[in-house]
Amino acid sequence: MKTVIRLATSNDCQAMYGLIEELAVFVNAKDQLNISPNQLVQDGFGEQPIFKAFVAIENETVIGTAIFYPKYSTWKGKAIYLEDLVVKESHRGRKIGSSLFESVVQYAKEFGATRMDWQVYDFNKPGLAFYKKYNAKLEEGWINGYLFPNQF
Repeated sequence: MKTVIRLATSNDCQAMYGLIEELAVFVNAKDQLNISPNQLVQDGFGEQPIFKAFVAIENETVIGTAIFYPKYSTWKGKAIYLEDLVVKESHRGRKIGSSLFESVVQYAKEFGATRMDWQVYDFNKPGLAFYKKYNAKLEEGWINGYLFPNQF
C-alpha cells in the first residue's frame, strides 16, 4: 500500500485531532486535551498560522501526522519544535513515522534551523528507540516548566 507524505491542509484537521486524541489516551492524559478540530483549523490555517504539519495518507485517509512550529534559541538561533509525531496504532511498524520525521528534518534544513527539538516520555520505550535510531540526543536533567496564563 502506497503512503503519501504531504503538508497538511485545513481539511486534515479532523483526522489530525483524532490522532492527537489517540496520543492523549496513550499517555493517559485525555482529560487534559482542551482543543478541538476547529481550533486546529484556526491555529494552523487561519490569518496567523502558528504551526505546520505533515500528514501521512493511505487510501485518502490520514494515518499519521507530524505537527511542528518554528522557535528561537538564544544559543543556537532558528529552530523547529516537533510537537507531536503520531501514527495510528494499526499502521505502526511500517516506517511511516520515519517518513514523517524525516519530512520535518528536511523542512528544518530548508528553514535554516540549527536545531530540532521535541519531547518524549521516559516510559515510551518504542518512542525512545525510534529517536535513538537517528542518533538523537536525549537529555536528562532538564525540568519542563509551564503555566496557564488564564489561571494566573
